[in-house]
Amino acid sequence: MYSLSFAELLSYLKVAFFETLLMWVTSTVLSIILGSAIGLLIYTTRDGLFWKNKVLNFLASFLINIIRSIPFIILLVLLLPFTKLVVGTTIGPIAASVSISIAATSFFARLVESSLSDVDKGIIEASKAIGASNFTIIREVLFPEALPGILRGITILAISILGFTAMAGMVGGGGIGDLAIRYGYYRYETNVMIITSILLIIWVQIIQNIGDYFAKKTERKK
Repeated sequence: MYSLSFAELLSYLKVAFFETLLMWVTSTVLSIILGSAIGLLIYTTRDGLFWKNKVLNFLASFLINIIRSIPFIILLVLLLPFTKLVVGTTIGPIAASVSISIAATSFFARLVESSLSDVDKGIIEASKAIGASNFTIIREVLFPEALPGILRGITILAISILGFTAMAGMVGGGGIGDLAIRYGYYRYETNVMIITSILLIIWVQIIQNIGDYFAKKTERKK
């Protein structure tokens, strides 16, 4: 059986790395923005300190729970028609980013809600007592107090998305996962599997170290 030469492997790795990077950056940014908004919505509509709205809270929570209940590989397939509608194709890193972003947004929304829930309600009540508006409290009290937890959530999110990109390779998303499956698994090229695994391990360690650094830095400033 034909084996990849070192030059071919290097070339494929370069392409796969940038495809994964594109999926990872796009999905991480989108899921942080959307997940933060949804997490804040769920928190503020269930808490009497802000805008209690049982219907809105139920609908947002229900939608998030549905998405989180579906295994990612199945969600990828289910969202293919929606992906086609949004980006015009179901193949490639941009197409895969649609499904990854939806799955990651639901995951991160719960992390944000949890971090906001950990904020001492006494601080919020004290801010209200001195006349601060809800928006001012959210901007200057709630998010700053919850920041260390949110940063840890972003770290977990970024690592999870990297895993999602590997699975996206199974349905035409490209990237490191696709390379590992096509050559490392189907063609039994162990060197490809080892190299891609090492690359992903290094990537994860970098994300974790950066996330821990910023989380600890914000904790010291509190």
